[in-house]
Amino acid sequence: MSRIAATFSQLQAQGRKALIPFVTAGFPYADVTPELMHAMVAGGADVIELGVPFSDPSADGPVIQKAGDKALAFGIGLTQVLDMVRVFRAQNQTTPVVLMGYANPVERYNQKHGAFVQDASAAGVDGVLIVDYPPEECEEFAAELKAHNMDLIFLLAPTSTNERMAQVARIASGYVYYVSLKGVTGSGTLDTAAVEAMLPRIRQFVNVPVGVGFGIRDAATAQAIGKVADAVVIGSKIIQLIDNQPRDQVASTAQNFLRGIRTALDS
Repeated sequence: MSRIAATFSQLQAQGRKALIPFVTAGFPYADVTPELMHAMVAGGADVIELGVPFSDPSADGPVIQKAGDKALAFGIGLTQVLDMVRVFRAQNQTTPVVLMGYANPVERYNQKHGAFVQDASAAGVDGVLIVDYPPEECEEFAAELKAHNMDLIFLLAPTSTNERMAQVARIASGYVYYVSLKGVTGSGTLDTAAVEAMLPRIRQFVNVPVGVGFGIRDAATAQAIGKVADAVVIGSKIIQLIDNQPRDQVASTAQNFLRGIRTALDS
């Protein structure tokens, strides 16, 4: 059983929902990420999504694009991201870490180093979400990840057809990430009723937990989504909160915000 599956199993036994924060690796300071990850766990995070900076992100709104650009300017790439996970793992062996990003950095890493899956596994990565890897082209990649006890996570959207959900269900593991809005991260206003109506349809096809993200910005929205989803994913709001914070206040800012979300989810 992967670390992600074990975490969701434990939460289900406790009647609790997963809190999954997203942060861009290397933002807002190149060296802050491992400390930030530990602070988010202290604030109640169950899984951490770590964004791999990329110059041309198709699914990210302006907030996360800006964070990625800043991290790239610091020289943060996939090699550095794996180093950050290693540092985090030196003190935390239980909290799952998911790398979220795009195909180009992975393909480039393989060209230069030849062993992304092996290196990610050795670093302590538990799952990978590659936005522009369609399920019909990922079966070999999924099998390689599973052989290294890692999960391949996919996005589903309001526009996803039954056929696409079935394709995802065949190879997805860990959880699926339902994008609750049409558009990029941080855009629009979340319609909780629409999410509630969509999840039973998704579960007709998908037998792994369903997390919901894009548009969750506060405790009330997180609580509403947590009533129907297995996990709540929050990214853009955290990026906004830690942007322009002094170096020594980044971790505590994220921890305090997540503590409020955790309390709402558990109440």
